[in-house]
Amino acid sequence: MSPFVTTDWLAANLHSSSVALVDASWYMPAAERDPAADFLVSHLPGAVFFDIDAIADKTTDLPHMLPTPEEFERMVGALGISDRQTIVIYDEIGLQSAPRVWWTFRAMGAPDVRILEGGAPKWRAEQRPLESGAPSIETANFSAHFDTDFVRSLDQMLDNVQTNARQVVDARSAGRFAGTEPEPRAGLKSGHIPGSLNVPVGLLTQDGILKPDDELKALFAQSGINLEKPITTSCGSGITASTLALALEVAGARDVAVYDGSWTEWGGAPSTPVER
Repeated sequence: MSPFVTTDWLAANLHSSSVALVDASWYMPAAERDPAADFLVSHLPGAVFFDIDAIADKTTDLPHMLPTPEEFERMVGALGISDRQTIVIYDEIGLQSAPRVWWTFRAMGAPDVRILEGGAPKWRAEQRPLESGAPSIETANFSAHFDTDFVRSLDQMLDNVQTNARQVVDARSAGRFAGTEPEPRAGLKSGHIPGSLNVPVGLLTQDGILKPDDELKALFAQSGINLEKPITTSCGSGITASTLALALEVAGARDVAVYDGSWTEWGGAPSTPVER
C-alpha cells in the first residue's frame, strides 16, 4: 500500500468523515516562521494543525520527542482525529515535516496513515480550494498502541555501536556528518555516530516529491545500504530522519526505525563516541 495519496484522491474525499486531514508544517527556528499562525491565514479545507513541538514529551529538553501513548491519545483526540480514520498528512514545503507526523502516527498504532503527494504546494498550484481561520473540531477517540519497533533510544544506539546489529543512516548534510560544518543547535559536538552512513535528505526529493523507488534504490545502493538488513535513521532532531525512513520503506526496506533523539541527543551527551 502506497504511503501517499494524490491531490485528486484528496479532492474526491475531502469531506468524508472517514478522512482526517492534518497540516504538519514545521520549520527550523532560523526560518523565523510560525506554522500555527500561517495555518490560520490559509490551509486546506477541513484540516487541523498538528504542532510537532507541542504534541511531544514535555519532561525532556530535547525537541519534539515522542509523548507517551496516553498523552498522544489525549492531544490528537482533542484535534478530532480517530484511529479509525484514514489520516492524511501534508506540510507547506511539500515533503519536509509531514513524514515525521506520518511516522509518529504509525508508531502510535494508527492503521491507515498517508501523506499528500506534493503537499500544500501542489494543492495550491492546482488552484484547489483553501480555508482560513480556526477549524471547528469535534473531539474524537484515538486509541494508541505504541510499537517500539519504530523507535530507537540512546541506550539502544550505544549498544548498536558495539554490536552493529542495525545499519545507521544519517540524513544530515555531508558537511555536518563529516564534522566540517557547524551544527545549527549550540553546544553539540560535530561529526557522526561511529559506523553510520550518510544520505543527505535533499537527495531524496525533487520539487517536494519523493523520487521514484528505482532512483531511491540506486541511491541507497551507492551509499552502501543493504535494504534487506535492519536500519535505523538519524538526523538533527528526528524530523528528516523520518523522511529518510519513508524513502527507505518506499525503496523496499522492511525493518526501519527512527532514532528519536538523533544528533541533538547524541551530540549533546558528554560520553557518546563521535567519528569525524
